[in-house]
Amino acid sequence: MASSNNANIGFEKQIWDAACVLWGHIPAAEYRKVIVGLIFLRYISSAFEKRYQQLVDEGDGFEDDKDAYAEDNIFFVPEDARWSKIASVAHTPEIGTVIDEAMRAIEKENTTLKNVLPKNYASPDLDKRVLGDVVDLFTNMDMGDTEESKDLLGRTYEYCIQQFAAYEGVKGGEFYTPASIVKTIVAILKPFKNCRIYDPCCGSGGMFVQSAKFIQAHSGKRGEIAVYGQESNADTWKMAKMNMAIRGIDADFGAYQADTFFNDLHKTLKADFIMANPPFNLSNWGQEKLKEDVRWKYGTPPAGNANYAWIQHMIHHLAPNGKIGLVLANGALSSQSSGEGEIRKNIIQADLVEGIVALPTQLFYSVTIPVTLWFITKNKKQKGKTLFIDARKMGYMVDRKHRDFTDDDIQKLADTFTAFQDGTLEDVKGFCAVVDLQEIEKQDFILTPGRYVGIEEVEDDGEPFEEKMTRLTSELSEMFAKSHELEDEIRKKLGAIGYEI
Repeated sequence: MASSNNANIGFEKQIWDAACVLWGHIPAAEYRKVIVGLIFLRYISSAFEKRYQQLVDEGDGFEDDKDAYAEDNIFFVPEDARWSKIASVAHTPEIGTVIDEAMRAIEKENTTLKNVLPKNYASPDLDKRVLGDVVDLFTNMDMGDTEESKDLLGRTYEYCIQQFAAYEGVKGGEFYTPASIVKTIVAILKPFKNCRIYDPCCGSGGMFVQSAKFIQAHSGKRGEIAVYGQESNADTWKMAKMNMAIRGIDADFGAYQADTFFNDLHKTLKADFIMANPPFNLSNWGQEKLKEDVRWKYGTPPAGNANYAWIQHMIHHLAPNGKIGLVLANGALSSQSSGEGEIRKNIIQADLVEGIVALPTQLFYSVTIPVTLWFITKNKKQKGKTLFIDARKMGYMVDRKHRDFTDDDIQKLADTFTAFQDGTLEDVKGFCAVVDLQEIEKQDFILTPGRYVGIEEVEDDGEPFEEKMTRLTSELSEMFAKSHELEDEIRKKLGAIGYEI
């Protein structure tokens, strides 16, 4: 792509800032649909038009053959839904209606998109003049290279989802897991080509995007994975479908949104990798109707908390050498209530827990409670051993409220896991420890990393203890004296204006 700003990581923010003029009085959830819908429409139209021109140039008359697009995983876009038509009426009162009709036409031609695309552009709440300006913004993007455009629009899509998650608070967490957490899970699991990847609560599909990127970066192609997901929220399910389409990832999310516990859409699936960020401490998940479920191999999860229902659902769907990476609230590490301690004990004794990583606070936009990464593996390399990592001091503050991991932080965690699996890792006080099953049993099967990694060793500065204490007490005495002087000065100042303390 020739345009210099397209190579700039700030391009997503330019799109977001420009699109924010639309916000007005539209609720965030509705606004989200407007923006992600336009991103989606712009990309599939560009990919179609590029393929259309190739077919015209070949001269075999296949430019209107839908199969000629499907074989390249490109959506067929009917003439009235193409971006050139939309751009030509950007500054007319009918622009909203034209976009809505374009969405309907695309759904009609592509059954996998049925009831997925937003159709709220003709709403009287949307200022059509401003909507036209946003259409111009997307029109002026250089889409000559659709492969690079896929990354650009995918990045923009993800950036906008991230911003909506921040604005929508707790509800935003339902569809967005911070990228650094997803990247960490993927870097540790290392998904490979031609594998099956599953997320039973997939949100907007971030786990799949990072997995595809990982495989592509390691000499594969982004399409060389089989993706399976499920999502119970209708709007979030639609976002995931669009996210996969923009990225060129063929995904099976079922024909509709559905509750994973009550309507498992992938009952026979045995996945090589399962990655998930399930709702934390979900209550009222329907335990009373699922008590005899085949998934509860290690014990029936309590009605008031679904943490161990999610864990066991994932283990149930794991291939013989499969791996799980998931995010859970810290309570799951040590809870003994309602049988959770017994379930955890059974899972540990089955030698399934490969690693536990305590994360720092403030990584999430929606919650501030501390969370942990669990890595559960069938047929682990290091039998009878578990890796504990305390990463609570890692990362940096992006702003006053939010922390993030650097690429080096993520690589350090991934390298630590690799060294553990290779049998070459040495314990580092305060950071990591390799612990056998007997030691975990002594700790009542509690998995809190701090119990095992200990306290970071502080380097000896060489100053003898007695000398250090003499120096420090002398410095403290000087500070006390100075504070008394300041106290007297303040009293005098206040007394001079008629106030005594």
